[in-house]
Amino acid sequence: MSGGGTGGHIFPAIAIANAIKAMSPDAEFLFVGARGRMEMEKVPQAGYEIKGLWISGLKRELNFSNLLFPLKIAVSMWKAYRIVKSFKPDIVIGTGGYASGPTLRAAGFLKIPTAIQEQNSFPGITNKLLADKALRIYVAYEGLEKYFPAGKLILSGNPIRQDAVDIAGKRGDGASYFGIDPHKTTVLVVGGSQGARSVNQAVKTFISTLAGNNLQLIWQTGVAFEAEAKRVVQPFEGQGLKALAFINRMDLAYAAADIIISRAGAIAIAELSVVGKPVILIPLPTAAEDHQRHNAEALVNKGAALMIADNQLKEKLSTEVIALSTNTDKCRALGNAIATLARPYADKTIAEDVLKLIHK
Repeated sequence: MSGGGTGGHIFPAIAIANAIKAMSPDAEFLFVGARGRMEMEKVPQAGYEIKGLWISGLKRELNFSNLLFPLKIAVSMWKAYRIVKSFKPDIVIGTGGYASGPTLRAAGFLKIPTAIQEQNSFPGITNKLLADKALRIYVAYEGLEKYFPAGKLILSGNPIRQDAVDIAGKRGDGASYFGIDPHKTTVLVVGGSQGARSVNQAVKTFISTLAGNNLQLIWQTGVAFEAEAKRVVQPFEGQGLKALAFINRMDLAYAAADIIISRAGAIAIAELSVVGKPVILIPLPTAAEDHQRHNAEALVNKGAALMIADNQLKEKLSTEVIALSTNTDKCRALGNAIATLARPYADKTIAEDVLKLIHK
């Protein structure tokens, strides 16, 4: 398995490995990641061995580290070749990110089958470069024949955290966990595990409006904005406005929420589709290849979400939230539409096909 750099590449790889292991308990796994990136911590926490390559992406701005990029590629290719040759895998699966390029290319040189999993509606550069040699390309969105060979595509969806979307019958538990009223409309804001500064600033400006409209708030702020957020909600203590650096029980947050505000990362959207509630998506403008905007637009075009550009948050977010909170028909339509896109067992779909490829 190779993928990393962000949780959007790492967690699908771990989910696929877990699903394969459940179906084939004697399977052996080795992950290959980028040294110094979060996969070097997250993968061992999940119980898997990982080896690191000296690899990173090109910086968008002029940077001395860009001069080292050709050397890093050469060194990483050589190390990846040695790792793959030593481990002798039956298949190599890439989920995107810096390390998957050298690892899957090394597998190709050694005539070892490869497969890739693309999370987004607009593919990353690494996966587009690797597609020519891959036996399978597992995708989460329709229409990717524009970028990949159609005969290799399987519409699997994105592997997700099953425990995070297990929300049935948990609204009351969620309200108790966060200390809010289960009978009031609740807005959930998740900008990502580290928060999102522009989203946080926009939410901060309409706290009093939320309180004035009898709306509750569960706000994941990230560590950097936590103190400021708590200061802003403090005057409305007792009205169900909660600010937390990080939400450990996403199942309870999703269960308690009526409206969700989120970035448009592929794995977040995969979870939100299973949750099946009205969503306002705010694409991260600095995401590679602007893939979050493409992800969001794919849902908006199906009537499955609303979208607000990051630079329009302060002007539009409050208005959209208040309007949605009073429009039950719109909420129901959005929730129903996004639920039709859900593929809750993507990990099992991919694992079953991977094992078929191996047995062939």
